[in-house]
Amino acid sequence: MKIIEYLILGFIQGITEPIPVSSSGHILIFKALLGNVFGNIKIDYEVLATLTNFGSFIAILLFFRKDIIRLVGAFFTFIFNKRKRKDENTKINYKYCWYIVVGSIPVGILGLLVEKLDIFDFLEENIKFVGLMLVVTSLFLYLIKDFKGFKDKADITFKDALLIGFAQVIALIPGISRSGATIVGSMYRGLNRETAFNFSFMLYLPVSIATGLLGVLDLMELNLSVSEVIYYLLATFMAFIFTYLATAWFNKVVKQGKLAYFSIYCLIVGILVVIFL
Repeated sequence: MKIIEYLILGFIQGITEPIPVSSSGHILIFKALLGNVFGNIKIDYEVLATLTNFGSFIAILLFFRKDIIRLVGAFFTFIFNKRKRKDENTKINYKYCWYIVVGSIPVGILGLLVEKLDIFDFLEENIKFVGLMLVVTSLFLYLIKDFKGFKDKADITFKDALLIGFAQVIALIPGISRSGATIVGSMYRGLNRETAFNFSFMLYLPVSIATGLLGVLDLMELNLSVSEVIYYLLATFMAFIFTYLATAWFNKVVKQGKLAYFSIYCLIVGILVVIFL
């Protein structure tokens, strides 16, 4: 039964991480639901979140591997090869790398403060608040459902990157989707659907690395049994597989402009959580 719960939570993390429905919110919801079914099983959800997030990170890294290799190559080419600096694509990708850095700064600073001061910890136990925030996510997704945008990678500005970065900060609140917040912020700033999708996940990578490093420091202080290690690895593998599949599917959905589906889903789930949990 314990293996089943770990597999379920790994699946939930994986399937909800890339799509705009709040993976952390769903983990908290299913934590409440599963607690009623597997009440006698104790799970360290902080450890589970750290490891399953790592599985999701590897999946997204793999999905965007060509883009990442292209960006890293252009960044160092621009720095070390003066002749290539005049190449338009190299310049665009170099600037894009810096915009990823700029967009990651707000959540990096404020996220560290939230983590150290435990600002939102009390909200995680208030499952009705999580449901309410899913309704808020639904509202924002509905507002931009018909946006198409006109900016591509070359048109992003410093202001765009900074404001989208602050949109990502909102996702520190339990129940607010990170991908939803950044895609809404991107489309609000005029980015087209494909660019908004790409930039949203590029912003995810630095945040995930930072979160993972902090989590590793916490993991080093724990003495896990062999069986616990196996359970956590199974959950991490599930998160990896389903994050990759969900990211590929979500990419198609964004390009087709069907974000309204997620708006409806978040609204229904949010209302059910508020009423019944």
